[in-house]
Amino acid sequence: MDETHVVTCFLRNRGEVLLLHRSDAVGSYSGRWGAVAGHVESDPDGAAREEIAEETGLDDAVSFVRAGDSFAVTDGDLDTRWTVHPYLFDCESRAVEPNYETTDVEWVAPSEIRRRETVPDLWTSYERVAPTVEVVKADTDHGSAWLSVRALEVLRDRAGVLGTTTESEDAWGELSTLAEDLRTARSSMTVVGNRINRAMAAASDDRTPEAIERAATAGIDRAFETDEAAAREAAARLDGTVLTLSRSGTVLNALRQASVEEVLVCESRPACEGVGVAEALADDCPVTLAIDAAAAHLLCERVVDAVIVGADTVFSDGSVLNKVGTRAVAVAASHEEVSVYVVAASDKIDPDPEAEPDFEERDRGAVYDGDANLTVTNPTFDRTPAEHVTVVTEEGRLEQDDIAETAVELRELAAWT
Repeated sequence: MDETHVVTCFLRNRGEVLLLHRSDAVGSYSGRWGAVAGHVESDPDGAAREEIAEETGLDDAVSFVRAGDSFAVTDGDLDTRWTVHPYLFDCESRAVEPNYETTDVEWVAPSEIRRRETVPDLWTSYERVAPTVEVVKADTDHGSAWLSVRALEVLRDRAGVLGTTTESEDAWGELSTLAEDLRTARSSMTVVGNRINRAMAAASDDRTPEAIERAATAGIDRAFETDEAAAREAAARLDGTVLTLSRSGTVLNALRQASVEEVLVCESRPACEGVGVAEALADDCPVTLAIDAAAAHLLCERVVDAVIVGADTVFSDGSVLNKVGTRAVAVAASHEEVSVYVVAASDKIDPDPEAEPDFEERDRGAVYDGDANLTVTNPTFDRTPAEHVTVVTEEGRLEQDDIAETAVELRELAAWT
């Protein structure tokens, strides 16, 4: 039996993955659906990139997410044992340019894999790279909006499995438990819980896997739409020189749409998320990267027209939880009479009026790794009082009463439990 190594690469865009319908020109499984795939000579990582370029033309639009554990698939008819190396890439574009190996392409929810005639064990390949509760819990590289979409994907994917099998006698119970785990995976990131609650509330009348899959899918679409609408609302308020800190996809989107002359970016230590933001904007407008401690100095010495930041949570009193350093920047900006815009989807409003912030203390080694007998504090977030910020969502500017009313609406969604 021949043993052949292959890569299977899933490209993800807005919560969906790319499937390709294999033509008669391929050597195996023609007429079936698959992901980007190809043989490996020696380097699976390099082969993955090469196949994406050859089969989709999207190589410049993809960013690596993760590689899954390889596994074996035996095909007796072909007398072949495949060793599959799964990959997941996020993709900025859907403009696929297929080659002769493909007759059709579709962007679909991953659960659609289970409903089509595919190459062998395509679902197993996807499961090896799919988001999980553990991914949501452990991720320190992405913002809360990004993680909320991943959480909805976890719920949608499991509902898709249960909707296409008889794997569970109590599917609603299993999915409810999963939803609870996802809601509490990142307690400081309110949007994760709110978006899971919205999906479960929408499905609570039918209480079926199919209803949850539909609701989670709709929730993913809504998440992108509201985040983009919030960015547009914020962009309309920006011009001149703008200061920001840390990394927020919604803020980055707003800055790219706005008519700004210069962006000042604080590096946001210790992880320095701001560096990536500065690099991402460098081709669009003049960018100055600054140390965090210089923020108040810049607000005093430079003509800064506005500050824009994201939020992990907006509390019902209008205060905001965001990357540590936000409070210092907001207080300094208030002293200089510079507006501070907090841009976030309304799903980031905490429904609990008594909620206490979780500042997520991180590893002391990121701050100090010496031998002295020191106490080290490394909080991820701080809380900024409402009087120093203006909250902008997909609905535009929200006053404190508006925030409190939205909190009540979001609290009602949690009644599905």
